[in-house]
Amino acid sequence: MTTTVLRAVPGERRGAALARLRHTLGRVLGVLARSVAIFVPVFLVATFVTFALRSLSGLSPARIQLGEEATPEAIQRIEAQWGLDKPFLTQYWDWITGVLHGELGVSWVNGADISTLIGLGLGVSLSIATFALLIGVVVGFALGTLAALRPTTLIDRGITGLVTVISVMPPFVVGIVLVAVLAVGLGLFPSAGYVPAEAGTGPWLAHITLPALALSCDVVADVARQLRTGLVTARGENYVTGAVVRGLSPRRIFFGHILRNGIGPALATLGLKFPALVGASVVTEWIFGLQGFGRFANDSAQAGDVPAVQGVLVVSIVLVVSFNLIVNLVLARVTPASQRGV
Repeated sequence: MTTTVLRAVPGERRGAALARLRHTLGRVLGVLARSVAIFVPVFLVATFVTFALRSLSGLSPARIQLGEEATPEAIQRIEAQWGLDKPFLTQYWDWITGVLHGELGVSWVNGADISTLIGLGLGVSLSIATFALLIGVVVGFALGTLAALRPTTLIDRGITGLVTVISVMPPFVVGIVLVAVLAVGLGLFPSAGYVPAEAGTGPWLAHITLPALALSCDVVADVARQLRTGLVTARGENYVTGAVVRGLSPRRIFFGHILRNGIGPALATLGLKFPALVGASVVTEWIFGLQGFGRFANDSAQAGDVPAVQGVLVVSIVLVVSFNLIVNLVLARVTPASQRGV
């Protein structure tokens, strides 16, 4: 009888593990299905509005190429070459078909392929944004966790004051200070320029460190604040008290119950921060002499290059949706712990 029970235990454990695996896969697939159901209509509506910008702006490639003195006949001829004499819906269908195949069109200004131009700038911005996000996550999680573990103490108040100060510091001001102190004063980092990762990890990191630090301040502040609030709230829940009564170790209580239930707001914050870091860094790119995605978007808008602006908006939409999908998948995996039976 004892042997039979002992043999049954491993089978029960395997069955429980398979049940947990099926539950996790079900939640992940559910998140994917909901995200796709939201993404498709949002993408179609956003791209339609984006494409309508040309008609609303009144801009034309003929005006850019020929100037304001262009004759109506010359304007009509050039617009016909660009397919702008077709009905609006036909133009949109041709454009969206190309977008779905990865073709964002041709620049009105220089005739270059927009996908190539965006790819060059996006590589720079993604490198800086990813490093800034990594700095923000590491430092923000450390500060938020430390503050949550010592609530209402001097440490907590000091961290709260620190994140409040850095949250109101504009990235371009931080960037100027970093260049003056760390680049010009101490010579620890280059003050401008960009080196791709293919040229060497060391030079690449050296060139993206200062702009990443300048952009990471807001991420550090928001992650630290959201994580501290989430952890303090989770620490006061009944399931944590129950875990203490059951005699679980402080480490297991923190990682298995408090952190997994309190991390949600901080992760949700990251879903908004990463696309913003990529697209809103134009001032920082100017300070550090970088030709990134944000600067390309700004230059295209000032030049009236509508196809380039449309391409920037499409890529921005994809970045926002994709990164939020990743965050939602992580949230589905790690939270909430109280509903996973841990």
